[in-house]
Amino acid sequence: MFPVTGAVWLDVMGSHTPAGNAGQDTTRTTRRQWVAVAVLSLSTFVVVTSEMLPVGVLTPMAEGVGTGTGAAGLSLTITGLVTAVTAPTVPRLLGGQDRRRVLAVAMVVLAVGNALTAVADGFGALVVSRVVLGLGMGAVWGLASAVAVRLVAARDTALAVSLAVGGVAAASVVGVPLGTAVGNALGWRAAFASLAGAALLLAAALPLVLPGLPRPAAPGGADPREAPAPLWRTPAVAVGLVLIALLVTAHFAAYTYVRPVLEEVTGLSPTPIALMLLVYGVFGLAGNFLAGAWAARRARATLLTLTAGVVASVGLLALLGTLTAVTGAGVALWGLAYGGVSVAGQIWMTQAAPERTEQVTGVYVGIFTAAIALGAFLGGLAVEAISLPLLLGGAAALAAVALAVGLLGPGPAPRARGGGAAAGAPVTTPDEESLISRS
Repeated sequence: MFPVTGAVWLDVMGSHTPAGNAGQDTTRTTRRQWVAVAVLSLSTFVVVTSEMLPVGVLTPMAEGVGTGTGAAGLSLTITGLVTAVTAPTVPRLLGGQDRRRVLAVAMVVLAVGNALTAVADGFGALVVSRVVLGLGMGAVWGLASAVAVRLVAARDTALAVSLAVGGVAAASVVGVPLGTAVGNALGWRAAFASLAGAALLLAAALPLVLPGLPRPAAPGGADPREAPAPLWRTPAVAVGLVLIALLVTAHFAAYTYVRPVLEEVTGLSPTPIALMLLVYGVFGLAGNFLAGAWAARRARATLLTLTAGVVASVGLLALLGTLTAVTGAGVALWGLAYGGVSVAGQIWMTQAAPERTEQVTGVYVGIFTAAIALGAFLGGLAVEAISLPLLLGGAAALAAVALAVGLLGPGPAPRARGGGAAAGAPVTTPDEESLISRS
């Protein structure tokens, strides 16, 4: 794996210089602090696995709640819409609340959502369960990257954030394939019940391993209670959000129905399908870390290259998806390309608005998950009306539009090394600085 180097991440996020106590070494991250990062990464892993598991168990889940695959796929739309509202709203509503406690409560909410999914006996009950799950997901995913950078010493912020975002990518590698395997062996309800249990364990662990995390200080000494200017007035932020919205919509219009594609177009049985999803996930995890290393230096070039990879891979499946070998290659390329989108987009955003990390992360996650919802919704409509290859072709075309937006619009300005406050670094308080020195 190739996480971003600490020095490069400082250019992305702004200066991060913990003061700590006099005479105490704050240049190294302690073992306890790494444990905190690991628990945060596991939390994002469980969050995104909970969201994405319907992809792997879509057919039996649809049968279990007595609806079609298109309607069952809309469960992703529901979760995405709720998360899209929750993620950007949470940072504004939290005030001085300790982020550690907020994350723990959000994981409890996530556990309740998974438990309700496991016992859903109809489409209405499924809708309620996914609304609850979206509330927990929005809070956790919206805060994860902003919290990760506050947990470790300056030189380790790159690895910390890569691991936090890596939990999202790892959900495809381990979470969805494992959940699919559990669903095949014990039933899809058992898979969601297992996720509920895991979320409760993490809810108990978060307050034990995380330090106190008060509200970040406002940039430049500004009053945090005052409403700042909308982020989308920054051209690079606006272009990045439009690109991400189009690309993620295209991806999920196709990926939500990847199991029916592999079943009906390629002709695979459940076990090979689980292996295909594993291939996708492994390459996706590799893409996450490779993209993180590259995007820290060239965010625009990285995200455009990944977008082109999605266009090529989905287009390949649309044209030659009946061939198993070609499908395998296309799924691997798809995973490699899309696996890096989340971290590359996050770096694009933080480079475009480095002084408002928590806010831009919330907006980014909101747009990202809204696009998930829209993609699943459009895919659900299309899968009932057109053939699966045409659905893939339409998704590839929409991803090509995203590529055009990125090529024609501005990207974030390169960050000067050693920027500090002069480069727009966020202002920190002594309490925030001392978080790093506490173990």
